[in-house]
Amino acid sequence: MRFEIMRLNDADGAAVDSTVVDAASVNQIVQQAAAIGQRIYIRPADATAVR
Repeated sequence: MRFEIMRLNDADGAAVDSTVVDAASVNQIVQQAAAIGQRIYIRPADATAVR
């Protein structure tokens, strides 16, 4: 399964950028975001999304 992860702006919560990753990468990205206090939004990726 693939997931879209969006980095969010601290000021208004708007998506700054996004990437599509496999399930194995999600945990690493969440840990990195938590370590620096970064806000992210994770959702299942559209089947047609590309990396």
